[in-house]
Amino acid sequence: MEIWVNPACSKCRSAVSLLDEAGAEYTVRRYLDEPPTAAELGEVLDRLGLEPWDIVRTNEAVAKELEMKTWPKDPENRDRWIEAMVEHPKLIQRPIITADDGTTVVARTPEAVRSVLP
Repeated sequence: MEIWVNPACSKCRSAVSLLDEAGAEYTVRRYLDEPPTAAELGEVLDRLGLEPWDIVRTNEAVAKELEMKTWPKDPENRDRWIEAMVEHPKLIQRPIITADDGTTVVARTPEAVRSVLP
């Protein structure tokens, strides 16, 4: 299992604590230091069953600078959203957990974290 975290994020710290309490084996990826590639992000989105605009933090300063709230949310612009997140990983909602069985969640709640535990 892998968890994408920003150590400064309280939701990330909470998710890691829940994984530790459950004795889960996992790898931490500090996605701000090691941003996902477009292919990795696309795969995670497919596993989540979401589109890139569903996991963009539109209140981040860079999202406002890019005026992302005005971007079309359609298949023709999907890659544009993904590329923005690759270039500015701070835009990616967190934490994201990818379980070994392929289950993937945006783990912002304790229930979401528990849903990927064996």
